[in-house]
Amino acid sequence: MNWLRNSLIAAILVITYVLFIRWNEFSERQQVPTVANQPAAVTTPAYEAVPSDDAVASSATEESDVPEVSVSAEPVAAPKAVYQPKLVTVKTDVLEVQIDTNGGDVLQVVLLKHLADKADDNQPFVLMTQNSAHTYVARSGLAGGNGPDGAKKGRAKYSVAKTNYSLNSDDQVVVDLTLDQENAQITKRFTFAKSSYLIDVEYIITNRADTPWAAKLYGQIIRDGSEPSYGYMGMRPYLGAAITTPEVNYEKVSFDDMDDGPFKVEQKGGWVSLIQHYFISAWIPPKDATNSYELSKSSKGNYVLRFISETTTVAPHSVGTVKAGFYAGPKNIRRLEEISPHLDLTIDYSFLWFIAKPLFFALDFIHGLVGNWGVAIILLTVLIKAVFFYPSAMSYRSMAKMRKLQPMMAELKERYGEDKQKMSGELMKLYKKEKVNPFGGCLPILLQMPVFISLYWMIMESVELRHQPFFLWIQDLSVKDPLFILPLLMGVTMYIQQKLNPTPPDPMQAKVMQMMPIGFTFLFMFFPAGLVLYWVVNNTLSISQQYVITRNIEKAG
Repeated sequence: MNWLRNSLIAAILVITYVLFIRWNEFSERQQVPTVANQPAAVTTPAYEAVPSDDAVASSATEESDVPEVSVSAEPVAAPKAVYQPKLVTVKTDVLEVQIDTNGGDVLQVVLLKHLADKADDNQPFVLMTQNSAHTYVARSGLAGGNGPDGAKKGRAKYSVAKTNYSLNSDDQVVVDLTLDQENAQITKRFTFAKSSYLIDVEYIITNRADTPWAAKLYGQIIRDGSEPSYGYMGMRPYLGAAITTPEVNYEKVSFDDMDDGPFKVEQKGGWVSLIQHYFISAWIPPKDATNSYELSKSSKGNYVLRFISETTTVAPHSVGTVKAGFYAGPKNIRRLEEISPHLDLTIDYSFLWFIAKPLFFALDFIHGLVGNWGVAIILLTVLIKAVFFYPSAMSYRSMAKMRKLQPMMAELKERYGEDKQKMSGELMKLYKKEKVNPFGGCLPILLQMPVFISLYWMIMESVELRHQPFFLWIQDLSVKDPLFILPLLMGVTMYIQQKLNPTPPDPMQAKVMQMMPIGFTFLFMFFPAGLVLYWVVNNTLSISQQYVITRNIEKAG
């Protein structure tokens, strides 16, 4: 029995330590650098070198971040003229995007339905931006052969009809950037849909020449390595790249990995993304084409996540197209599932995703019925408790019987305290005589631990809970209780539960167990209010069930 108790205490302490460390790696503040949440004038980026993809590139210079790809085609000269770049602003009901006509790059993405700070209703969340303090942009182009972008060519110089666009009667926005080559016209078309964070980027090439036109589509996400601003004891979610490969559905490539060297893979379809807490940006190239991916650190210190598609060839005197999708927005599991296979895995539910994912769908379903995420967590807790009702009852019955044997166990300790072997033997005889299973009170509890850990990650990763209120002083379930009332209630319920459990025979174990409610109360002060709410409700239901079972067994005795 002693080894079992020691093992359980060790397991609980290890789990507590791991949760504490993981939580300490996060921040309750919103997870982008402070500069990214301060709308500032978007500046024209200074283009930098990006390592070449050996399979398709010949070279890349310090003057451009465009991959110099190798494509066999007749050169098409671009007209020489004085060019004045413009910033195009596109506004939908969920996005405000700024596009630079120099290259057609996305320089800023503002999420209108998400706030930078819950206290300020007028400050939307800035996901991507380019200014003097922070770089996080998306670039795309046609390189190699007749493509207007290149390490030596620079960026395509597009023209645009106007600089402000918004939703039309068809609930979409179409922005055409045009470029005239000597014998070809290129239209870079951005299509925005209502209530969508997915931007379609399409190139329409009209070849007026007598020879084929050829180039390769590429897309890049470029971000500096700046870390978010964290508060004391804050959480640090993963900030870095993620990609799908033929071998692994979801693979993280951290900034540290890119510091060590480029990551390269070639596959049909796929996607490449930059993820942070609650939000993601991702390029989704043509799914029917073989795409080359490279994730690396540039010579200027920025991290570059790039794909290069197959060669697009347009026959003489014909029109050809090539396109890719760019997503910049919240990690909505259902939407990401629709966009591309395995993209939803960027919502990192940890190794217990197969439990956490159904828990989220259950929580989301309940929320659809009640309209309050806090109430939904309470009802989900009741549902989970119902599922574990019988295992819990077995555990509480075993603990109640152990509690009933406490006087006899104390007597045996007095009699055989110095002879541990004899003491263990007599304890086994007592358990057998009274038909008590010393393992019965522990194993059902351990069965519930994966559910708790899964719920922890589910609540942590669900953008749906961000800035969502419960009642009264709980105005954001995704951050800590500002008054620490829920953690204190959790500590009280844990203390009451402990009083219903049998006291460990070892004085040292008893002291450790007595200190656990205090330690957990301190730890849970920094957990999201939604998670602590689950724990308080679960403890309250457990106390009720345990009290009834313990009282009935004591009466029967």
